[in-house]
Amino acid sequence: MFADTLIHQVAARAARRNLSFSPSAGMAGLPQPDTGRRYLLYLHIPFCVTLCPFCSFHRVRFKEERARHYFAALEREIALAADAGFRFSEVYFGGGTPTVLPDQLFALIRKLRDDYAVRQVSAETNPDDIRDAVLDKIAGAGINRLSVGVQSFDDALLRQMQRFEKYGSGDVISKRLRNAQHRFDTLNVDMIFNLPSQSAASLLRDLHILTDEVGATQVSWYPLMTAPSTRKSMEQSMGRSDSAREREFYELITAHMLERGYVRSTAWCFSRDEALIDEYITDNDEYLGLGSGAFSYIDGAVYGSTFSINHYLERIGAGKSGITRVQRLGRSDQRRYWLLMNLFAGSIRYSEIPRPYRAALRAEIAGLRLIGAARRDGECLKLTERGYYLWVVLMGEFFTGVNEFRERMRLEIPNEIQ
Repeated sequence: MFADTLIHQVAARAARRNLSFSPSAGMAGLPQPDTGRRYLLYLHIPFCVTLCPFCSFHRVRFKEERARHYFAALEREIALAADAGFRFSEVYFGGGTPTVLPDQLFALIRKLRDDYAVRQVSAETNPDDIRDAVLDKIAGAGINRLSVGVQSFDDALLRQMQRFEKYGSGDVISKRLRNAQHRFDTLNVDMIFNLPSQSAASLLRDLHILTDEVGATQVSWYPLMTAPSTRKSMEQSMGRSDSAREREFYELITAHMLERGYVRSTAWCFSRDEALIDEYITDNDEYLGLGSGAFSYIDGAVYGSTFSINHYLERIGAGKSGITRVQRLGRSDQRRYWLLMNLFAGSIRYSEIPRPYRAALRAEIAGLRLIGAARRDGECLKLTERGYYLWVVLMGEFFTGVNEFRERMRLEIPNEIQ
């Protein structure tokens, strides 16, 4: 337990340092691309009909006219990136709720495929947009991987999260998921564990519904990750989370998913088939993020776009990118970031470690093996069961740091959120 606590603290400090975005960074603009490669393109759609109390992602309340202007601006920003030399292999729409304006989303997908030769499209959505009336449109839009934010099937928890009135009961959601199966190359279900009033019995029921009733092809189980402001609002509506249960719940999840024949795609993602499309972060060392509140990681630097929708629309209207901040990582942080993201999938080949990193990473790899978090298997370094949980801890702290930065940025635009 001491090692787990220490890793929590070290990861949290690293995340805060790497996302500090010093004022001297100034107005960053688009990074310089490597014209010999294709990048993953992340597009952020920040609009939500209702703002969930536990969510720390950049999101603002949906207003249709504003959202239409935003989609048009996003299309122009993509063109700016292409003119700067970026080429794209795949696109991931995150939110917010990317399907909040289906027709605009689908038109943008067609343009990405037709004009920019994008081969693979992933998008997030909510349980309301996998109703029959919407599902046919989504399935016909060329989306390969659809990720549905369910979080829980427990009606009491759904009410606490203010999702019951919005999306319906757990039974309603599970029926929609069953109907959506086999309509996409991958249908992923996003769940949360260690919610404040979640019990082991509730968690086991969720697991049973996913694997035995829905037959989900892929499930991502995220530990509860909040920033200070969302933590405060969550505690008011849901109570305080008990961090001591996190490992117990993760072990319940892992045992059940593996017993049902799922394989690990990452430390917290389980798939029926190894060929299923996985989270973009495991397959892309670098990616370009566009849209308000998006992040990019290119050539050892983290780039951040303005969180103000008004500022974003102004910049795009002036022919500029929405990217306004940059933080270049030191060499040691670049190496650790590479190891964190690549070992998240459970294993790496020693030959895949970039040559400039190999000597310096020997100590980190030796330390992981020493504490029983990783082992050598031929030409591969693989996480052990202990290591998988430690990677959940590391990734959780990393994204908590991201959430804290998002919170600081959102505090600057209080009038735009509601």
